[in-house]
Amino acid sequence: MSKYGLMNQINKEKLIDKFIYELPILRARIDLTQDEISEIAGISRQTYSALETRKRKMTWSNFMALLFVFYFNPATKEAVENAGVFPDELKSILQMNHRL
Repeated sequence: MSKYGLMNQINKEKLIDKFIYELPILRARIDLTQDEISEIAGISRQTYSALETRKRKMTWSNFMALLFVFYFNPATKEAVENAGVFPDELKSILQMNHRL
């Protein structure tokens, strides 16, 4: 299996489903507006709002952008870990030392 073949083993839909329910809680923990979160993540405020209210399906790209915003914030990192939305398999794939 290639080093990127692991990505097929990660159930993206399950991770997204878990994460989407955490968005309002995570945002509240860092006391940022939807505008501020969306600007940091590089998505529109309308998209972020629709994701947070579950009116729009989250894409993998949105998932990754928002995951990094919350994972790399000290106020929300533990909550992301506890929610199980950043599994070790995904962390392993993203490590730079996996490059050729």
